[in-house]
Amino acid sequence: MSRFWNARVHELKPYVPGEQPKVPNLVKLNTNESPFGPSPKVIEAIQAAADESLRLYPDPEGERLRDVIAGYHGLDASQVFLGNGSDEVLAFIFQGLFQPDEHVLFPDITYSFYPVYCGLYGLEGKTCPLDEDFRIDPNGFQPPNGGVIFPNPNAPTGIFLPLESVETILAANPERVVVVDEAYVDFGGESASRLINRYPNLLVTQTLSKSRSLAGLRVGFALGQAHLIDGLSRIKNSFNSYPLDRLAQAGAIAAIEDDHYFQQCRDLVIDGRAFMVEALEAQGFTVLPSAANFVLCRHPAGSGDVLASHLRDYGIIVRHFDKPRIRDFLRITVGTREQTNALVKALGEILERLQ
Repeated sequence: MSRFWNARVHELKPYVPGEQPKVPNLVKLNTNESPFGPSPKVIEAIQAAADESLRLYPDPEGERLRDVIAGYHGLDASQVFLGNGSDEVLAFIFQGLFQPDEHVLFPDITYSFYPVYCGLYGLEGKTCPLDEDFRIDPNGFQPPNGGVIFPNPNAPTGIFLPLESVETILAANPERVVVVDEAYVDFGGESASRLINRYPNLLVTQTLSKSRSLAGLRVGFALGQAHLIDGLSRIKNSFNSYPLDRLAQAGAIAAIEDDHYFQQCRDLVIDGRAFMVEALEAQGFTVLPSAANFVLCRHPAGSGDVLASHLRDYGIIVRHFDKPRIRDFLRITVGTREQTNALVKALGEILERLQ
């Protein structure tokens, strides 16, 4: 019954998320979720919040959570905006902060939600090619444009752009918003949040889904000077004035406050990434240098789709992107040591057959 859709819906090419198959004993390395559960203090906080107060609306401004996030990043609460995962925050940015009469710039290999949001909000996107080593070229993001956005570390490459290069992009675009999407920054990058008070055009987005193990709660936020946060709040309050529920706010506060648990899990992921990279390279894979909780790799013996298909036969799910320049690659989430060992063992048998 698509005849009831309007013209824009017909033209949309929706984002395709990673599979969430309901298969027992699956080694799931395709969606960059944490291999570790959330802090026990998060569970306690959610359980404590699950009382009769659920009959009441949550704090629409999330004041306590904003205070905690601001304190963690050395900012003021007026510089924090909350959303249902960073994807909702990004949607508001595309809707209200990018200029519709000029191209929005983003890398040619990047988070595939960006062109989707351009289509949804009637914007024109323009890609800036990564260099031959799959790195972002800061000199490629020049005006005129309607705004700039890129992940750092980039996804799906995992490569981190140093902050001096981020500043090059900021300085080149003083009249446009520059968004640094830091979904994976905790695994080896440095947050651009420390640049916020120097650049009125900088907006940083982060999520608690990855390094804080809260993908199931959907908590994201933006950091920027108060005028940018005010713009996002105008959009939010014209759309849904209660973005985060009581349980999500309680769990998010506990997750940020339990810094010891966060650091412990993050360090385990970083160590697990090093172990995975060493094992893959020993099998002949080329692995891009990652500062994220995943790696992008390829092998001369088999294309990405072939290897992904064979791994599925072993009950191991990884991500393959059928896109120019990265068709031969696999993106593999860093899992537990046991999961990585299962992956390496399966790849060894697959490569032996292919070679």
